[in-house]
Amino acid sequence: MSRISHIVFDIGNVLLRWDPELIYIDRIADHEERRWFLKEVCSPQWNIERDLGGSFADGEAELIRRHPDHEDNIRAYFPDWHKSIPNAVPGVAQLMVDFIRAGHDVTMLTNFSAETFPVAVGKYPFLREPRGVTVSGEVGMVKPDPEIYRLHESRFALENAATLFIDDSAANIEAARRHGWHGIVFSSAEQLKAELAVFGLH
Repeated sequence: MSRISHIVFDIGNVLLRWDPELIYIDRIADHEERRWFLKEVCSPQWNIERDLGGSFADGEAELIRRHPDHEDNIRAYFPDWHKSIPNAVPGVAQLMVDFIRAGHDVTMLTNFSAETFPVAVGKYPFLREPRGVTVSGEVGMVKPDPEIYRLHESRFALENAATLFIDDSAANIEAARRHGWHGIVFSSAEQLKAELAVFGLH
């Protein structure tokens, strides 16, 4: 097994639980209506556009033009976004911090709005522990675009064959492997520890 010198963590649903439905639990009582709203109004594609650097102000204005009857809920997304990250994923943050304390080089690579990322850091200060982070909304590209892996590698002087990436998306891990990194598709802290041990990381 290759020597690993650099460990790169995704954030959403790896280090932090993320569920946008939690924004609307108290605003949209009906479960199916909430799911519809997050599929058709504040949709995954709309969220990706925020991750690509689009502002919430512009995004809200666009949605309100198309869905004027949902203006109040559209405007709630950003100010109530903090509700979508209710807790750290059990065991993973401590695992990451332990690696840093042990002298491993740790960075983060995440699809995240430039406007919500500071909210996450304010709520979870352990996100300041790694050497640095590439936030998609700050650089205008998202995983699994190959360019964001190249950018992260260049910014942090990573050796691709010695880099291990941990992400909950199989597509993002496959893109990282095509770039020459190693990868683990995350599902739980216990699974992650077992797979890290294969790389000699304990």
